[in-house]
Amino acid sequence: MNQSLSLRRFDIRILCPQSRRRGWLVAAGLPFSLLIAGLTSPTAPAQTAARRVEQSAITVEAAPQLFAVMSALAAAGYDPGPGGLSGDSALLQLRTDMEHQSGPAAQALREFFHDHELGDRSENFSRYVSFALVAGPPPRFSYVLSHDQLPPDVLTLEGFQDLLVSFYAEAGLERRWASLAPRSEREADQLSGPLSQLVLVTSAYLREVLKPSEGRSFTVYVEPLVGNRTNFRNFGDHYSVVVGSGTHAPMDDIRHALLHYLIDPLPIRHRALVDRQKSLLQVAARAPRLPLVYQQDFIAFFTECMVRAVELRLRHPSPDGLEAALIEADRSGFVLVRSLVAQLRIFEKSEPAMDYYFPDLLQGMDVAAEQRRVLGIQFAAAETSAEKAYTETTSRQPSELERRLLRGEQQIATQDAAGAAATFEEVLQKYPDLPRAVYGLAIASVLQGNAARARQLFEKIVAPAAGGSPAAGNEPVDPGILAWSHVYLGRIHDLEQDRESAVHEYHAALEVEKAPEAARAAAEKGLETAYKPVSRRPGAEPKK
Repeated sequence: MNQSLSLRRFDIRILCPQSRRRGWLVAAGLPFSLLIAGLTSPTAPAQTAARRVEQSAITVEAAPQLFAVMSALAAAGYDPGPGGLSGDSALLQLRTDMEHQSGPAAQALREFFHDHELGDRSENFSRYVSFALVAGPPPRFSYVLSHDQLPPDVLTLEGFQDLLVSFYAEAGLERRWASLAPRSEREADQLSGPLSQLVLVTSAYLREVLKPSEGRSFTVYVEPLVGNRTNFRNFGDHYSVVVGSGTHAPMDDIRHALLHYLIDPLPIRHRALVDRQKSLLQVAARAPRLPLVYQQDFIAFFTECMVRAVELRLRHPSPDGLEAALIEADRSGFVLVRSLVAQLRIFEKSEPAMDYYFPDLLQGMDVAAEQRRVLGIQFAAAETSAEKAYTETTSRQPSELERRLLRGEQQIATQDAAGAAATFEEVLQKYPDLPRAVYGLAIASVLQGNAARARQLFEKIVAPAAGGSPAAGNEPVDPGILAWSHVYLGRIHDLEQDRESAVHEYHAALEVEKAPEAARAAAEKGLETAYKPVSRRPGAEPKK
């Protein structure tokens, strides 16, 4: 929660006078302890080292059960990744000690970890985080939920609880926790200030305060042994974020989780109004990059789009930056973000809190217009393995490479062929043969009427599939890029009166696995009749 824009600073004082008109209170100028007054999570550990705000709905904690689980994973061979422990000598020594821990419990733990290992490293790790969040304090680690209430990923770890109990005693983790607890407490204390500011700004934007009677909780757990990974979970009304450091905590990820905590109840409460737009998911679900959970659950999909829209308004990007972000949201399948951003602009000029305004926001959305718009969206192909690995090892904000690629694609969308060509050439100087940049430069060449150069670039993309050297460090070419490159080559051959070669390219496009439907339709049309230029601008077909 896969990149930095600064938070917009709101003039809270301007909002305050309006708060009394409708009987609601803007979260402005309140002490942190009052702003987040509420109930503590019943799933929160009974023992914590970090100072916490008494009787508050939002807390920062360090939990011994998380420490124990991460120590056990270290003994089993889990590596948090480069820089994961930030060169901390005490943590590095602990990790070394765990790796060399001998005894029957340690050996059984390693065998369990190996036998239950998943192919996806992130999924493998996150299950143990889920376990720690529903486990009680040591030395028993008894579940705080009944067995039938346990998350599905925790149920896949049957037997781990007993192993952890034995390993905790064998490795002397109680003593080790006592020595490292002060450090975890400092980390949690360092995060409490930034978190209070984050809650203040976010609540002020939504014009909401958290009420003690709600019985909901939001907890940020600080555990240095998790390294650079951030994990977000919610079990019912209790939301948890696990981070590796309070000093360099990923505030954007925490804000994303906090917005879910604040916004999640609204679509559920107004399900009937939300479901009016459910037909849009039929189109969005075709997006290869849209996670499966959002393809199958419209309420979850709508909520995620709402959270992303609020994030954009809080970041206050430049007009170009906002448009690039909206294009990327569309391409990834989060097609409601654009219309929700438009509705949030209206909300910002109104008075009620979001809790009261939400039905008006829903009714302001033009479902018919959105249905027409989303049909024209060309979704991005699924991420390649290299892109996924890159996302896992970087922050959530767009990388410099991603920003340049988005800028080039936006320039193509606005028919700035020269600008797009310059942008993609700049990328290729630093990342030679990157398929997405080669493809972008090829499309820019089409727009410029440079068929010879476009043909050379498209042939470079399809060469790996024909037995050439794979581009971009042996990384397979994105199916959308590959299919459309064949289509464009077919059209170029048609314009050169080489029908045999054109037909060969169209067939090649249809043979690409997971090719976008639009590319397949274009290839089938090319097989039916030779391509002829039309009066509209070159390159107006979808890119992928």
